[in-house]
Amino acid sequence: MVKKPKWVVAKEQSKKASAAETVWLFGLHAVRDALVNPNRDRLRLVVTRNAMDKLADAIEAAGIEPEMSDPRRFDAPIDPQSVHQGAALEVKPLNWGRLEDVALGGPDGPPRVVMLDRVTDPHNVGAILRSAEVFGASAVVGTLHHSAPETGALAKTASGALERQPYLRERNLADAMERLRSMGYVIFGLDGEAEQTIDDAIAPVRDRPIALVLGAEGPGLRPKTKETCDALVKIPFAQGFGSLNVSNAAAVALYAARA
Repeated sequence: MVKKPKWVVAKEQSKKASAAETVWLFGLHAVRDALVNPNRDRLRLVVTRNAMDKLADAIEAAGIEPEMSDPRRFDAPIDPQSVHQGAALEVKPLNWGRLEDVALGGPDGPPRVVMLDRVTDPHNVGAILRSAEVFGASAVVGTLHHSAPETGALAKTASGALERQPYLRERNLADAMERLRSMGYVIFGLDGEAEQTIDDAIAPVRDRPIALVLGAEGPGLRPKTKETCDALVKIPFAQGFGSLNVSNAAAVALYAARA
């Protein structure tokens, strides 16, 4: 019997682990949106009587049998400090497919993509997903490692956007940037030390696909990420100083880049 190479074994193990991965969503809004999302694989629903009454229509639409729980001893395996509002849903992570397909955009003008360089805080990513949905971005792209995966906290902060806004995680961000460039994207990295403002940089290319790359608060963009951008741009601040939370910066950048 031929022994499989170690890399083949590792790949198979990773694939099995990914297939077995589940996420517990919590909170009435996040659970409702996941229940009515036809693309969600739903496994278990734990609710209190009060939450079940509020979610009755979504539960019926999903065709899932809820497990009743005492509100004083909520039975779902989530952090006891979570603001679950009496509802928790175990699901499989969403699969949005290939970046190249998602980044094609739609009929409403040239597409916009947000790329996140090691943004690990689920609350920040959740807020960015909300902004991306509001401003019509085609996708939010993070890194496979060192970025926020789907979690209950991310879903709750996203306030339903996680179910509708494509969120992909790529193994190599610079490679993903190059793939977008080959599709005609212009790639702008946000950097507080940049010379050019985002408005001035985008004005001549507003009719083209645009990717906005943001780094984690503190470290910012990694050197390789900066090198891969077409240009570095800054959000101008009053009086020449100031800083924004990465999720706020993403919202401002998306507004500035609107088609």
